[in-house]
Amino acid sequence: MPMNWIETNTVKVNVPAATWQKAVHASGRLLVEAGFAEPRYIDAMLRTVEELGPYIVIAPGVALPHARPEEGALGTGFAAVALAAPVEFGNPDNDPVHLVVAFCAPDKSAHIDSLSRLAKALGKKDFLQRARAAQSEAELVKIMNETD
Repeated sequence: MPMNWIETNTVKVNVPAATWQKAVHASGRLLVEAGFAEPRYIDAMLRTVEELGPYIVIAPGVALPHARPEEGALGTGFAAVALAAPVEFGNPDNDPVHLVVAFCAPDKSAHIDSLSRLAKALGKKDFLQRARAAQSEAELVKIMNETD
């Protein structure tokens, strides 16, 4: 994977989404448009939340929708959507969600590597506040790709 784990073609800021389903769909559409996933992967991400609950809201204000590799993952990729207004996923500890980071990986090893990269980003000082304040796709990409 290149030094930058997320690029401007898979990032959008100020995205309107009235429901968690629309927020997940918006992030999944970016994965599909970039060639990382088949369209059915979006449905699988939605189904995962419906079946297993809002466990994908992994930190205050951050959701990480994903599905199993065999449900349409074509490659390892990330897509981030900063929402125009936060949405409720139903997670009492971490709602409302401001940032949706969808990912897909074609196998278990890539899946674990992807989670590790995201954990490093989330662990950065003031990450969520800075990501929420991003005014452009380029600014959000820069925040997410910072190594320090």
